[in-house]
Amino acid sequence: MESENLPVALVTGAARGIGKGVAASLLRAGWSVVLTDVDEPAGQAAAEKLARLGTVEFIPMDVTDEASVMACIERIEGDFGQLDGLVNNAGMADPDNGPIEQLSLEAWNRKLGTNLTGAFLVAKHCIPMLRETGGAIVNIASTRAVQSEAHTEAYAASKGGLVALTHALAVSLGPTIRVNAVSPGWIDTRDNAQQQSDPLRAVDHQQHAVGRVGQPRDIGALVVFLLGPAAGFVTGQNLVADGGMTRQMIYVE
Repeated sequence: MESENLPVALVTGAARGIGKGVAASLLRAGWSVVLTDVDEPAGQAAAEKLARLGTVEFIPMDVTDEASVMACIERIEGDFGQLDGLVNNAGMADPDNGPIEQLSLEAWNRKLGTNLTGAFLVAKHCIPMLRETGGAIVNIASTRAVQSEAHTEAYAASKGGLVALTHALAVSLGPTIRVNAVSPGWIDTRDNAQQQSDPLRAVDHQQHAVGRVGQPRDIGALVVFLLGPAAGFVTGQNLVADGGMTRQMIYVE
């Protein structure tokens, strides 16, 4: 597939939500984008919808399956011949695992396997192409890496691990490859119909210093910056994008 000499980015877990929003932001910024997801019909539908914005291709991939990851990277090399940016976004989004006493080892491993080990596997196999282009990696972590609700141990551990993986990779892969993380707070990933039928409450927005809940495009803007040359002196960092929610003291009245 021709990318018209545009930089090429891989965005995992891009069938919906933050991943899809990040892909849209990159396309608008002039990138060619490869979307991957374990949900093939949703991923293909996302690629078809985003195609109006630029060069986009969907490749099914399961980040927990190393053979699937390797096959995807090989296809990117064959179709585009280069890779300039990686966005590790794929993950299990539901943070609630129930009481820790009832959390099975299988459920724990499944969440860490997707959210943390998956990012490791994709990064590992993208490194050769990223070295050739002097590319960059952005890992999508979470503010839950530094604060928690009850019964979210597996999710918090996976995102905290992803932040640690970020600075470890930055040191190991520099100076050729930069690696950063973005930790979103509350991002409304519902589609327009869902947002209109079940609008957020005023108090939901008031918990944020900026006065609103976040949107996928807010994360997309940060990713575009971190993957681009303007962030050439930024690596190993975790940028929090939460509208100030983790800095605003909230008291229940």
